[in-house]
Amino acid sequence: MLTIYGYSGTRSIRATWAAEELGIAYEYQCVDLKRGLHKSPEYLAVAATGKVPSLRDDGLTITESGAIVTYLADQAGRLIPSTGTAKRGKYEEAMYFVHTELEQPLWSIGKHKFALPEDKRIEQNISLGEWEFQQVLSVFAKMLGDQTYLLGDTFSVADVAAGHTLSWAKGFKQALTHDNVIEYAERVLTRPALARARQREAEAVSVS
Repeated sequence: MLTIYGYSGTRSIRATWAAEELGIAYEYQCVDLKRGLHKSPEYLAVAATGKVPSLRDDGLTITESGAIVTYLADQAGRLIPSTGTAKRGKYEEAMYFVHTELEQPLWSIGKHKFALPEDKRIEQNISLGEWEFQQVLSVFAKMLGDQTYLLGDTFSVADVAAGHTLSWAKGFKQALTHDNVIEYAERVLTRPALARARQREAEAVSVS
């Protein structure tokens, strides 16, 4: 069976959310970050970066949340455009934008709030990240336009990545500012599959 390694409150929710949307059976392995299990030899043998999520499927290991959700959707043949099509090109564009542009200011905020060692944190980088996020969010709002989802009327795993990133922004108290983005976030973050994924991850933490 396919195995997803993750921890509640991290990017691993993208993998579990995608699996729930796609109806893919999976085993969930909690990698308890608070106990330092991501630095254990056992987990480093799975993911050399020591980060979550990672996925194992019949001898194949994939890290990076964008690659994982793309792989899951391609395997299921759902929630993703076919390769070689114009729509697949727009999917790739959206995914790269979310991971390299929309997410990065938030990760900068997170690093300088809690992730980096205290002596490496720079207070100014938090306010810079907040400013940068608003600039990139304006581009995202234009990309979304009046569409229901990033690729039009159909939900895709690109919306999993974008939805989680906007959830992260809300957790950091960053205003979404644009009406279409606010409505989009409400639409994708209330999906039942996300609620199931969150419950699965929370239950795994409680028994780890």
